Amino acid sequence: MEKKPFVTLEQIQTIAETYPTPFHLYDEKGIRENARRLHQAFAWNKGYKEYFAVKATPNPFILKILREEGCGTDCSSLTELMLSEGCGFTGPEIMFSSNDTPAEDFAYAGKLGATINLDDITHIQYVEDILGRIPETISCRYNPGGVYEISNGIMDNPGDAKYGMTKAQMIEAFRILQKKGAKTLGIHAFLVSNTVTNDYYPALARTLFELAVELKKETKAHIGFINLSGGVGIPYRPEQEPNDILAIGEGVRKAFEEILVPAGMGDVALFTECGRFMLGPYGCLVTKAIHEKHTYKEYIGVDACAANLMRPAIYGAYHHITVAGKEDAPCDHMYDVVGSLCENNDKFAIDRMLPQVETGDYLIIHDAGAHGFAMGYNYNGKLRSAELLLKEDGAVQMIRRAETPGDYFATFDFCDLLKRFK
Repeated sequence: MEKKPFVTLEQIQTIAETYPTPFHLYDEKGIRENARRLHQAFAWNKGYKEYFAVKATPNPFILKILREEGCGTDCSSLTELMLSEGCGFTGPEIMFSSNDTPAEDFAYAGKLGATINLDDITHIQYVEDILGRIPETISCRYNPGGVYEISNGIMDNPGDAKYGMTKAQMIEAFRILQKKGAKTLGIHAFLVSNTVTNDYYPALARTLFELAVELKKETKAHIGFINLSGGVGIPYRPEQEPNDILAIGEGVRKAFEEILVPAGMGDVALFTECGRFMLGPYGCLVTKAIHEKHTYKEYIGVDACAANLMRPAIYGAYHHITVAGKEDAPCDHMYDVVGSLCENNDKFAIDRMLPQVETGDYLIIHDAGAHGFAMGYNYNGKLRSAELLLKEDGAVQMIRRAETPGDYFATFDFCDLLKRFK
């Protein structure tokens, strides 16, 4: 698949006159179209809802776009709950999936009427102590243990993961929750991350559907929803084929009709919690080449660094790079594309073939719309960059300003220093 940026050199040059690089840029048109495709894929399920994983792109402007497209939010912390509330999400529009959860987080989730997804059986009593009750609608997270493997070489090790309950614990948890007043129970699981295959969701669905049938048989519980969570990935590399979300939805429908419908559970609602799939391809990091270095290798130094996009540094993750305005030029130069942190892993690309890069060129780092800005940090005193929205009409809106030295120093109790850098 050819990687084409959603922004041109001419647009970048105009944007940079007002908003200096580096900046994160999001494509409103792409976000909305993708959300509509996802809903189309699961429209056959009457109760379907997408709960966007806030951790992927925690920006209120993005969340409001997704709310307009019928999405809810998946939150994992107090501040994500607050952000959802501030954007108008209420009650069952919010799914709270957390682990090792502080008491104040559960308390706030209860206050909002969010659907709480319990990560461990011991949290039942913990939540009851905090809220003074068990909510009538509540969910439990499942971990099948062992190795989870599907076709195309996709494999993960749930048994090594800190998340979720065993099957025996799920059965016991459902019994306890019903005794404590729960009337509608849900099942959740997240087993594999960033799968670029149409087989993952249908395989996960079969696992959870079979579990649901067994749980109903063992506990007589009313299972109102099954949450397939996230894991549907994106093609970071040009040679990868993207997922076909319509084919994925059809695969889940087939499993639903083969397993749940015969068991009298055809009214179960399906939920998803996509983050990367919803936003990843519809955001990029735009940065400028400010130095070139010729030593044992050829280096291009840019004004962004791992503090703006840390995935390549911590995972060795691949992010495609386009040199704006040179999309059709031959990729006949090999570079390491690096930032300015005092760490040798601060590299966006290693031995990457690109067109000849000259100082002043703009580089577009693709697929940074999820887990990009959100994972930023202030090491070396680096300041987080601005987030901008390329609107459907072609206008550009700042949806988060760039940090200033005043922001960086604001949490220090040094009045004179704060006054100096305000």
